[in-house]
Amino acid sequence: MANVALVIAGGSGNRMHQDIPKQFLTVNERPVIIYTLEAFERHPEINAIAVVCLEGWEQVLWAYAKQFNITKLKYIIHGGSTGMESIRNGVFELEKNFEPDDIVLIHDAIRPMLSPEVISDGIRVTKKYGNATAVIPCAEAMMQTEDETSATGSYPRNKLKRAQTPQTFRIRLICNLHRRAIKEGITDSVASCTLMAELGETVYFSAGSEKNIKLTTVEDIDIFKALLNTERSSWLKR
Repeated sequence: MANVALVIAGGSGNRMHQDIPKQFLTVNERPVIIYTLEAFERHPEINAIAVVCLEGWEQVLWAYAKQFNITKLKYIIHGGSTGMESIRNGVFELEKNFEPDDIVLIHDAIRPMLSPEVISDGIRVTKKYGNATAVIPCAEAMMQTEDETSATGSYPRNKLKRAQTPQTFRIRLICNLHRRAIKEGITDSVASCTLMAELGETVYFSAGSEKNIKLTTVEDIDIFKALLNTERSSWLKR
């Protein structure tokens, strides 16, 4: 049975206001996407990597993969006009090349601090339940608003989880979900886990991490740089 990483790198990164897509920004002399690909390259349970890539950047990505020795990269797939379409393009392409019960880990290219433990737990839970979404607890107070400027109440944080990627599935399941979405006219669900919920399916949780940050703003790049240069103090209990 194969485990394949599907890295979603089809976005243009408009919210970061940079001249190149954020997944290709260089941090400490390495493109962001290379940190992400290296997490899967080094993991012993990952057999292959596919990337859904922003149009026009495919050859750049192949060159980076060669330069940084990403040997598991086997497929580069065209992105779509939305994140959901990019994921659909990716999983439908993998369906042609892998078995229905093989596992796909769908992961944002702009989450470069992915740990081996998060990858492993996603695979473990998917083997048991058929799907897994990496989540972390919601530690902040959650306020309800109707007008975006004031609160009208609060929501109990113990009933909330913050979803991350990877979101992991048997290939048959995620492809069938996207086929159902086409029939039902669902075109822009924000994530695979939300698509599952919209279609009435149960989403199972795997371990996420506070370090598994998504690089959306320039401030996130600052946090990423700090995390790269931080080692946990030896006296801290795990």
